[in-house]
Amino acid sequence: MKQVMWGAALLSVCATSLVFAQAETPRIDQRQANQEKRIDQGIAIGQLNEREANRLNNQQEHINNLEDKAKSDGVVTKKERVRINRAQDRTSRHIARQKHDRQQR
Repeated sequence: MKQVMWGAALLSVCATSLVFAQAETPRIDQRQANQEKRIDQGIAIGQLNEREANRLNNQQEHINNLEDKAKSDGVVTKKERVRINRAQDRTSRHIARQKHDRQQR
């Protein structure tokens, strides 16, 4: 009986620590989703060619990696958020430039 109680207590402690280990970044996630949608729209209407789309998707993947690295210790610091935000700003400018240049699909 004691083993069952200790097992349940250990399980509840582990479950709570996993919940707290997840760093919340809803703004970053929403912005990533918006930028991915902009890229997909550019592809769909022919504003982005395949090479441009691949380059922009690679930039998005880089930002996802930055976010994963920042979350790895369970806390996203202000400095990490600023770095991710700047990378998103840079990618946003690239998306706008590539969607409005003269190259077509």
